Amino acid sequence: MLIATAIFAVLAALVHVLFFAYESVLFERPAVHARFRTRTQDVPAVRPWAYNQGFYNLFLAIGTTVGVAFAFSQEDVGLALVLFGCGSMLAAAVVLVTADRRMARAAVTQGLFPLLAVVLAVVTLIA
Repeated sequence: MLIATAIFAVLAALVHVLFFAYESVLFERPAVHARFRTRTQDVPAVRPWAYNQGFYNLFLAIGTTVGVAFAFSQEDVGLALVLFGCGSMLAAAVVLVTADRRMARAAVTQGLFPLLAVVLAVVTLIA
């Protein structure tokens, strides 16, 4: 079960690194900010928030990846980090869809791998 947890946690981290790139590096590109339902004329106002949010996603990805690395030597420590990182990602996906139902597809993209990692991590801890 630990290997499956690690796989889904790493996938969740990779998706969040992609979000970092979109929000903090590529946000000003029309195709990118349109994904976030941001109009071109609003980009200057939204850009600082997107930049900041991108780094949140990067830090969650790093913490989750560190958790995966620890999980194979210090399982409880590693799974605690995975649960915190992926649990935060999952909670953010829930917030996204509750804030705007049109973002349901994005919320699934954001939350599916973290959900699977959280469930598998809990099963691993219980077993």
